Amino acid sequence: MQKEAAKSNISQIYITMNKLLKHSLFVGLAATQLPVLSAPANKPQNPNIVLIFMDDMGYGDLSCYGATQYKTPNLDRMAAQGIRFTNFVSAQAVCSASRAGILTGCYPNRVGISGALFPDSKIGLNPSEEIIPEILKKRNYKTAAIGKWHLGDHREFLPLQQGFDEFFGLPYSNDMWPFDYIGNAPQPNTFQFNCPPLFLMEGNEKVREIKTLGDQSQLTTIYTERAVRFITENKNNPFFLYLAHSMTHVPLAVSYKFKGKSEQGMFGDVMMEIDWSVGEIMKALEKNGLDKNTLVIFTSDNGPWLNFGNHAGSTGGLREGKGSSFEGGQREPCLMKWPGHIAAGTICNKLASTIDILPTLAAITTATLPEKKIDGVNILSLLLGDDNANPRETFLYYYRKNSLEAVRKGNWKLVFAHPGHTYIGFKPGADGFPGDTNWNFNFEEGLYDLRRDPGERYDIKKYYPEVVTELKKLADEARIDLGDDIQNVKGKNQREPGRISENKSN
Repeated sequence: MQKEAAKSNISQIYITMNKLLKHSLFVGLAATQLPVLSAPANKPQNPNIVLIFMDDMGYGDLSCYGATQYKTPNLDRMAAQGIRFTNFVSAQAVCSASRAGILTGCYPNRVGISGALFPDSKIGLNPSEEIIPEILKKRNYKTAAIGKWHLGDHREFLPLQQGFDEFFGLPYSNDMWPFDYIGNAPQPNTFQFNCPPLFLMEGNEKVREIKTLGDQSQLTTIYTERAVRFITENKNNPFFLYLAHSMTHVPLAVSYKFKGKSEQGMFGDVMMEIDWSVGEIMKALEKNGLDKNTLVIFTSDNGPWLNFGNHAGSTGGLREGKGSSFEGGQREPCLMKWPGHIAAGTICNKLASTIDILPTLAAITTATLPEKKIDGVNILSLLLGDDNANPRETFLYYYRKNSLEAVRKGNWKLVFAHPGHTYIGFKPGADGFPGDTNWNFNFEEGLYDLRRDPGERYDIKKYYPEVVTELKKLADEARIDLGDDIQNVKGKNQREPGRISENKSN
């Protein structure tokens, strides 16, 4: 069955490419320049894959998406040489859940992960879930996770037990340490007061304590250097590199190379250093002769933490931010570059999500999909420029433990009445200190046309009752499958996270 599935995946790629050639969808490239895929006598050479995952970076934080007062030239170049998505959404608007989504290809609540896991959490991503590195290892990929993990810090939940050959980074967010957001001793009423020391990890072992903002300022450089080393050491075999930066999550910190370089202060400095990091990855690929056969993906876990003011990013005008199922919380920049396959300068306005990355990589590499149900869809047709393709028509916006807060079909989004997170009406903090927010604001039901109103400002449900009926039917089907805490519905197809016994310690 696996061989038949692999052949089917290859055939689909050939069919899609032939259609593209016939209809000249690769703008600016002659047909003779395009790679013609035909059934090879030997095993096809799979591309290397680099997945760069940001933290708390908003839709408006790259200059190719409208950022001002600093430039991101390497990322802008990546957009110019590949595809830029405008309707790309994260799995959920919070750290651990969004990471579970991108690695499993599932809505996070399907695999039992919600919110942000704290140090010594008794749950983590269940090792029985088959995630991206595990499906790629079946195709002889070397795999590495570098940077932030945040899917459980007990040994059985760490990357080496989840299919990665290497891990170097932090077990969770960089604010989960025994200091406040500017590096001082925390106040007793803050969660940091009870946090253990924060360590960089090599594999399963703690190797270096992160004690100061000076230590944090080295993280982006350290991750980048380690990523370049992994690329160089694995240039002779296919690899999957998952580079999950700790920035732009607060506390912000930047190396001397970029400190004070932007006109936007610390946040702009940090974004300039992230852009430098992407440039170093691209240089390493080119230096090792790998750039033509590597798919590079750049996106973020959720929107900006807006109550941190000038230490937070921008939603680019979208409503709300991190912790919200409005677009500012989940719509993210997404860039992909794959020379010879993705046409330069492509802009994709179709709906896609981080949960679609796993099935797309499976299709590209002819790897078998996980045996358990996933929610992602194969978006390879969008990468290859098929204007008629529309692989994802719907999306479910879950938050909190298992609350269905909104559903989307096409450009229509129905937001249900729910208690949620709002930043509106509160003075934001500044220079590392957070301002107030309301985590239990009572949002009313509303229908929004995201084509005309991406900021979700104008409720038009009374004008389109038939659309509301259709979207509520979609929500009812989702509740049967995944449940909904708002309506006290338990789903039929949710899976348990990994668990450890209460008396077990790290």
